[in-house]
Amino acid sequence: MKRWKIYACLLFVLLLLGGCAKSQEGTAQEEGEAEDKLQIGMSFDSFVIERWQRDRDVFVSTAKEMGAEVNVQNANGSIEEQIAQIEYFIDKEMDVIVIICIDSDTLGDVVRRARDAGIKIIAYDRLIKNSDVDLYISFDNEAVGEMMGRGIVSSGMDVGSVLMLGGPLADNNVSLVERGFIKVMRENHIEVLDRMHADGWKAELGAEYIYEHMDMVERADAIMCGNDDIATAVVRALAEKRLAGKMGVVGQDADLAACQRIVQGTQIMTVYKPVEKLAREAAQCAIALGEGREVETQETIDDGSYLVPYVALEPVSVYRYNMDEVIIGSGFHLKEDVYLNMPEGHVESE
Repeated sequence: MKRWKIYACLLFVLLLLGGCAKSQEGTAQEEGEAEDKLQIGMSFDSFVIERWQRDRDVFVSTAKEMGAEVNVQNANGSIEEQIAQIEYFIDKEMDVIVIICIDSDTLGDVVRRARDAGIKIIAYDRLIKNSDVDLYISFDNEAVGEMMGRGIVSSGMDVGSVLMLGGPLADNNVSLVERGFIKVMRENHIEVLDRMHADGWKAELGAEYIYEHMDMVERADAIMCGNDDIATAVVRALAEKRLAGKMGVVGQDADLAACQRIVQGTQIMTVYKPVEKLAREAAQCAIALGEGREVETQETIDDGSYLVPYVALEPVSVYRYNMDEVIIGSGFHLKEDVYLNMPEGHVESE
């Protein structure tokens, strides 16, 4: 009987060891598969701006479909945090780092360290200056400014002067957008009365400007807002002063609130930037670079020291008359959401 018990114990131990060996083998295999996948680090400025969450979701899903892993980090508007995130990606030996930069002038050193480590760098939507990144992918930002300017000119309003309430100059796109906008203002002899730049893209600073500069606001005929988030705060402030709809307001990004204001008549237009297309193309480019393949581009852009390969996508002007075609037809926003605040029976674009 004792001998039988000994045999039974030995058999149990052998079975247990075999199971552990299989488990360890399976774990090692899973770890090996994870290591084989292309590793992409993605550092966002923040998610304060509505569109960034959409960019993130499309980029991550596209990269995963193509067999890559994406590590998303949110710097919450802190340049120090963004630098730390890029250093973390360098330590993790990422294949590619995609950066939506906070400050176009501050990341040059850490980007060069990443490139020296053999990591490919993509500047997403915002150019990183003096850094010689492997690729810059964005929209034609000067064209965005021109579209906003033409929106004011073609509004049918008698516009002789405007205010410019833009984003932070640390964002390289801001100066490009303003260059395009001012070009159209000069061509049409429209005076720019004043300019303000909202630090960190804080929309509430746009509203503060309205409250604190009512004398200037009352002299202006239209307001150019750096994005639709700022436009939201500005229109709310104008509404408190009973000026909403009496002044032309333009923005960019085609946020839902902006599209609702356009069909209601309190915003002239916005600029739609098909971020799904941008994010998909950026993910595809990241994987190509990570695999050692060349990304062919038709353009380059000067980052201050180097000519950087540049993929430029075209933005689209959105007015009330083409809202259904551009925004609803593309699935960017649902029709019932865009027309949510419209009286029943007035849900069609004119």
